[in-house]
Amino acid sequence: MSTPIPATLIPGDGIGPEIVDAALAVFDALGSPFEWDRQVAGLAGVQAHGDPLPKAALDSIRRTRLALKGPLETPSGGGYRSSNVRLREEFQLYANVRPARTIIPGGRFDNIDLLVVRENLEGLYIGHEAYIPIDGDPHAVAMSTGVNTRQGSRRVLEHAFELAIATGRKKVTIVHKANIMKALTGIFLETGQQLWEQKYKGRIELDTVIIDACAMKLVLNPWQFDVLVTTNLFGDILSDLVAGLVGGLGMAPGANIGTDAAIFEAVHGSAPDIAGKGLANPTALLLAGAMMLDHCKLPDLAARLRRAIDETLNIDKVRTGDLGGNAGTAAYTQALVQRIKNG
Repeated sequence: MSTPIPATLIPGDGIGPEIVDAALAVFDALGSPFEWDRQVAGLAGVQAHGDPLPKAALDSIRRTRLALKGPLETPSGGGYRSSNVRLREEFQLYANVRPARTIIPGGRFDNIDLLVVRENLEGLYIGHEAYIPIDGDPHAVAMSTGVNTRQGSRRVLEHAFELAIATGRKKVTIVHKANIMKALTGIFLETGQQLWEQKYKGRIELDTVIIDACAMKLVLNPWQFDVLVTTNLFGDILSDLVAGLVGGLGMAPGANIGTDAAIFEAVHGSAPDIAGKGLANPTALLLAGAMMLDHCKLPDLAARLRRAIDETLNIDKVRTGDLGGNAGTAAYTQALVQRIKNG
């Protein structure tokens, strides 16, 4: 193995440490290329340092520019902002990439292979909100301001087009609501169409669809789509919808890509109700690990990891409870490790 790749590891909260330990065991079996710098964040960060995103964790990511993280819980009360949102802002992680691929056949939908690319920093998630008091009601009127910029739209659209071409995809669909939000999502649609005309026409097909029609079409005939690229709020909703087509968030990895850093994660929550019981399914985090290997230009290792997951679930039929099996986290991890060693 060549020089180890420095990477930050954040186990997170709830089931986070269990699924991260499982991922580490699987990476070790692959001959892990990573040199991990373990840091705490989320509730563990508050308990250890009084901050859900301690300075040491941020400094580590600044140094490695690469991180794998478990789910982070935002403490209620105390005025804490979402750690995930803070991380995206801190490292300008403008593109959220969420693949959805059928691994276990026989569900409601089969042969799904979709990619959602979501703008991560703009739109209605910038948090510019206010109340206007009327007649003694301090919350009589609620207002929220969304902001999309030409530059912000262009960089995530460019990422979606480049990723689609690099991975052999056929079509990119821009999802918008420009018929109603003519300025806020119109700028995104217009920028995407101009970009395609300038750089990508003849290299990949372009399609556009209104968000509500897209949601309907995804549950009627998801196979008509390939890569979906959209603004922040719509991307948040659609990425969970497509995860539902392949079995839920337990099968949903995510990558947050920026100019100077990339953070890979399981997109599900910390599931405190099953924490410490050895029941958690580490598949989403492992698939995020495969995305991380691809990002580090190690496609062979990524392919080995994905194949081991496929074979463990479908040939060995070793599955955790959420997938209809009876294996705990440890038994599932062991089966995966065995697959990799035998493969």
